[in-house]
Amino acid sequence: MINGVTMKINVDDYILNTLKEDITSEDVSTNAVMPNDMQGKADLICKQDGIICGLGIFERTFKLLDSTAHFETDVKDGDFVKKGQLIGIIYGDIKAILSGERTGLNYLQRMSGIATITKEYMNELNGYKTVLLDTRKTTPNMRPFEKYAVTVGGATNHRYNLSDGVLLKDNHIGAAGSITKAVQMAKAYAPFVRKIEIETENLEQVKEALEAGADIIMLDNMDNETMRKAVEMINGRAETECSGNVTKERLKEIAEIGVDFVSCGALTHSAPIMDISLKNLAPIE
Repeated sequence: MINGVTMKINVDDYILNTLKEDITSEDVSTNAVMPNDMQGKADLICKQDGIICGLGIFERTFKLLDSTAHFETDVKDGDFVKKGQLIGIIYGDIKAILSGERTGLNYLQRMSGIATITKEYMNELNGYKTVLLDTRKTTPNMRPFEKYAVTVGGATNHRYNLSDGVLLKDNHIGAAGSITKAVQMAKAYAPFVRKIEIETENLEQVKEALEAGADIIMLDNMDNETMRKAVEMINGRAETECSGNVTKERLKEIAEIGVDFVSCGALTHSAPIMDISLKNLAPIE
């Protein structure tokens, strides 16, 4: 689970902005039926099987509205939960529970959906050395949550953002003039501790990337036969990453070719939410 210090430093602003999106001036519905403060509780219930993720974010949402709010559960991020299971109970001011319900659930449902689909993809790679990576194809203002959910599902994060690593794609190569020039310029500009990854689309480009001294060679949208030839050509002189048109059904085929990494945007951009509800809200006498 994301710890308290990390949460305050990295994600409180995200959560507050999301709450502000949902409450521009007041929660009219809640204020209409709850004129006075009152402590209450509500059950968090799973409505389908999956991997739970985001419990700390869920609780933090309510704490930002009510410092007394707390969530009691025996479940932790990464646990498999079943339809109908009581995940835990949220306690706090009823106004805060009502006003934060949708935001808290949106985070929890989205993150759990990503963790669940990631786990399904990871199951396809059991027994292989190939590492599953996510991408930057994340929902705007959801990246820290979605990247975290990927790790809960068992996969590994690719670079977090543009400041996090050198990845020279087709348009960077076009801007530089060639793969060789792009790698040379990156080596001259970036700190020596940075690995340089370059995107290739055919065997000629793979050869040029190797000769230029790329640390990681991305094999982009290659069919299996071309990718196999590329891996043989590279022969361990650089790390390899398969990217583009990666589906769950194709993962084993890719892993059998022997690439070091496979990146998949679907983990974040196409993950369905997991159905979770907050029910049985009641005052605490």
